[in-house]
Amino acid sequence: MKKPETVREIALDLIEKIENNQSFSHLLINDALKKSDLNPMDRALLTELVYGTTQRRITLDFYLAPFLKKTPENWVLNLLRLSVYQLTFLDKVPEHAILHEAGEIARDRGHEGVTKFVNGVLRNVIRKGVPKIEDITDETTRIAVETSLPTWLAKRWIAQFGAEKTREIGLSFMEAPSQSVRVNENKVTVAELQAELSAQGIETEQNPYIPEALMMEKGSIAETQAYHNGRCTIQDESSMLVAHALQLEDGLRVLDACSAPGGKTTHIGEKMHNTGEIIALDIHPHKTKLVNKAAKRLDLTNITTEVLDARKATEQFEAASFDRVLVDAPCSGFGVLRRKPDIKYSKTEADVVNLARIQEAILAEVSTLLKENGILVYSTCTIDQQENRGVVEAFLQTHPEFQLERVQLPEKMQAYVKADYLELVPTDIGSDGFFIASFRKKRIK
Repeated sequence: MKKPETVREIALDLIEKIENNQSFSHLLINDALKKSDLNPMDRALLTELVYGTTQRRITLDFYLAPFLKKTPENWVLNLLRLSVYQLTFLDKVPEHAILHEAGEIARDRGHEGVTKFVNGVLRNVIRKGVPKIEDITDETTRIAVETSLPTWLAKRWIAQFGAEKTREIGLSFMEAPSQSVRVNENKVTVAELQAELSAQGIETEQNPYIPEALMMEKGSIAETQAYHNGRCTIQDESSMLVAHALQLEDGLRVLDACSAPGGKTTHIGEKMHNTGEIIALDIHPHKTKLVNKAAKRLDLTNITTEVLDARKATEQFEAASFDRVLVDAPCSGFGVLRRKPDIKYSKTEADVVNLARIQEAILAEVSTLLKENGILVYSTCTIDQQENRGVVEAFLQTHPEFQLERVQLPEKMQAYVKADYLELVPTDIGSDGFFIASFRKKRIK
């Protein structure tokens, strides 16, 4: 009988899949946790090992460099990264346990030579200590290594935000993400949901910036009746701001041009009290199914999905037929690196340029569908300014019938609105990085 896999063996498998298949870390971890029978402590350790090793890959490679004469096989390198992560960042794991487990994995997967190599490298790391990041003289390289950002990305953000701000942002991405919950106020009040969850041992706090948001302090909400019965939705607080920016009223006709997986779509539906009409587009059929599933769970009947590339929306809908249009555009995702650290290794500078073009094309296409005096909201979950400010400026230059207006957000968020748009970085309120701009279509003379 095959012996059960240890936490570190499972972690190594997941790290390999993330790197080799460019799979999203959060999806792989969630799937592994569902399939495993690990106890709560081991589940937490697995999550920490996979996220931590993936998040800090560049830092770990810097630490390992003096001890490697040549690059070993990929799985061996990942085993070393996993082990050095534990040695340098997890104080509660004894060194002997890390060495023993690494040796066992090396023996099971390789041969005696690999085992000796892994043990030798790790013992050298313990004996000599890892190199000091502060000894790196080049500022860009030092920030890139400390924050585990690819050098091209660190250089790019230093040009956009400055060196110290980039360092702060990069370090903030190393922190564990918080979980926030959107209360469906059509079904329950915030206070009622808090009391219900508290009775189940789930502790929450009122979000200080968004009235309908709760922050998870202890416990999980995904398996509760409150979630299954549509009284709440798991959503980052930054994403909740989009529905506020749309300045919604009951009975409006709204186009959500890039809707999946449906968090913002359903929030719009709730804000409109299940009235009016929301047309939710996505280019992939399996993704529109996610939107439909979310709407069904929340008992929202004002949402209709269509499989359609937003860049072809004018072929399907009449000009000036929507009161509000949302373009939550496909983007690099550089604002959600806490949750998806693998993104920073898979994206390139060319991807950013290409995504900005796609964003501009979607905006240009759907803008004709908006009625006079209607509101078009553009949002992304990236902090890169070419995808954000750059797209806004390009759109305004080619669409004089639109004017940028100050984004309307809950009162305590207004302080973060600068130059009329919201450019939220994770060091601001502890949320994901996010961008929102609001345009109004002028009356045509």
